[in-house]
Amino acid sequence: MEQDWEAFKKKFNAKAGIDLNYYKRAQMQRRITNLMNRHGHSSYTAFFSQLEKDPKAYKEFVEYITINVTEFFRTPEKFEELEKKVLADLLQRSSKLNIWSAGCSMGAEPYSLSMILADLTPSARHRILATDLDEEVLGKAKEGKFSANEYKNISSNRASKYFTKEGDRYVVVPDIRSRVEFKKHNLLLDKFESGFDLILCRNVVIYFTEEAKDALYRRFLEALKPGGVLFVGGTEAILNFRDIGYQSYMPFFYQKPF
Repeated sequence: MEQDWEAFKKKFNAKAGIDLNYYKRAQMQRRITNLMNRHGHSSYTAFFSQLEKDPKAYKEFVEYITINVTEFFRTPEKFEELEKKVLADLLQRSSKLNIWSAGCSMGAEPYSLSMILADLTPSARHRILATDLDEEVLGKAKEGKFSANEYKNISSNRASKYFTKEGDRYVVVPDIRSRVEFKKHNLLLDKFESGFDLILCRNVVIYFTEEAKDALYRRFLEALKPGGVLFVGGTEAILNFRDIGYQSYMPFFYQKPF
């Protein structure tokens, strides 16, 4: 079984560019085995053979392991802090912000940012870079169409300003969509840009190994401007943030020292 697993990881990395060695082994094996069993396979070799032959199964697998969960203003109280404190502080230092939503999934997070900034600075055009590993998910993100569950945290004011309705889908208006730049990017392998005022990486690293997370947070630190802020998810507090080089800003917000 060990050889089967090692061969599966190698073949999948060659096909998808996703190195499963960066993910926590026990959790990832459990998730993959559950999916494998649902497809009626008892070995990784047989399962990978299906993934090679069946584009639908392959697409399902990639979406399954990259965990594309999305909703607007996820954890609304933290987005309120982001709007009223973090972005307010950053805008005092710069009239044009450079922001990165890393692991953006279907786009609800960068569109949430786009709406906030359109309210805070109506005449300014900030840069919002939104990246994800999954090209198909990025295609859906660009369309800006969301379900009622993904839309549930939208205020009535923003609903009237920034959305239209198409059947049972809520569609982000073109102006808000045009403020976001979507791009394919592998957080674990690809180069990072630099000079960011704000980086959001929320609910992305849940299955990463501690070593992978530590390396990622160090790379985010390098990518931030002095005084820039990293915003992480509600279960992803960085316990060793001082060792990495951050200073505490607020819970789940970490600042690069000036």
